[in-house]
Amino acid sequence: MGMQERIREFEDEIKKTQVNKATEFHLGQLKAKIAKLKRELISPHRIKAGKGGGGFDIKKSGDATVAIMGLPSVGKSTLLNKITHAESKTAAYAFTTLKCIPGILEYNKAKIQVLDLPGIIEGAKDGRGRGREVIGVARTADLLMIILDAANAEKEYEIIKRELYGFGIRINSKPPDVVVRKTMKGGLVMNSTVKLTKISEREVQAVLGEYGIYNADVVFRNDVDVDGFIDVVEGNRVYIPVIITVNKIDLVGGKVGKKLPFDYIPISAEKGQNLAALKDAIYQKLDFINIYTKRRGEKADIEEPMILRRGVTVGGVCGQLHRDLKKQFRYALVWGKSVKHQPQRVGLEHVLADDDILQIIKR
Repeated sequence: MGMQERIREFEDEIKKTQVNKATEFHLGQLKAKIAKLKRELISPHRIKAGKGGGGFDIKKSGDATVAIMGLPSVGKSTLLNKITHAESKTAAYAFTTLKCIPGILEYNKAKIQVLDLPGIIEGAKDGRGRGREVIGVARTADLLMIILDAANAEKEYEIIKRELYGFGIRINSKPPDVVVRKTMKGGLVMNSTVKLTKISEREVQAVLGEYGIYNADVVFRNDVDVDGFIDVVEGNRVYIPVIITVNKIDLVGGKVGKKLPFDYIPISAEKGQNLAALKDAIYQKLDFINIYTKRRGEKADIEEPMILRRGVTVGGVCGQLHRDLKKQFRYALVWGKSVKHQPQRVGLEHVLADDDILQIIKR
């Protein structure tokens, strides 16, 4: 029996099992078994082995990477061509794009790499339509742009969300604040700083047991359910911000037929409508900051700031400037909002703030 068949068998068993105190341990085990099988399906070596051709090995460039995702024929290629200098093939039929096409969006001095990915279909997470390669690229992006057809937006969104979830991508959410620390003995010791209403100790035992963990200290700082706890144990989930665009708005009289249960930006890629608002939303969602570098005895270079993501450390800047700079690093001086004194001596782990000035002192 293949992995897909086993997954379906376990999912069917979950559907048939009544949820109560007596079955929670068994249900926890089944969900953990499914997660382990899905991990195998989305593992990098399986994606690589199933390529059957190139077109997905795109080197990251620019200050951040945005992946455009959507079903076939929703206007991904047209949008890429309009907001970047790329020339992605467009046509009035499905599956025009068969590989990953990159372009560069220049906005507010930032250079943002935008990737036009082939359309995904139901079952993409299981490999249909080269789905594993497509979503595999999406996992490495800094931001996902989901593009939907105005005539069928809600249904398309549910399909894409389900496929991304099945591939270990959690959109517009943060990792659960749960810590699992293996111990040599003592069994399971479970503590929480919040009231747990979605998971029981038996379910925690069932999940950990399925992963061969019988001695552990577990601390919950979030009220998570079994699926969220499995995400923590698996440790291979990615949490990516998302912008949702509803395209072809010009074909439905300028507005979607009914209120959608998510925030979105209405556009017409073909007509170029509302693309300025979309570019600004991309820039804002990427949460860029400006960092100014300074040489000893010179003024800061305020004309050409480094454009980086919020949360970047001094070590991260060193990595951007030169691959050997961390080895030569002695300390850094920082002027700006991230320090109390002007300047202040800091190390590689110091987190920088917008408009900070940075001087690196080498050994």
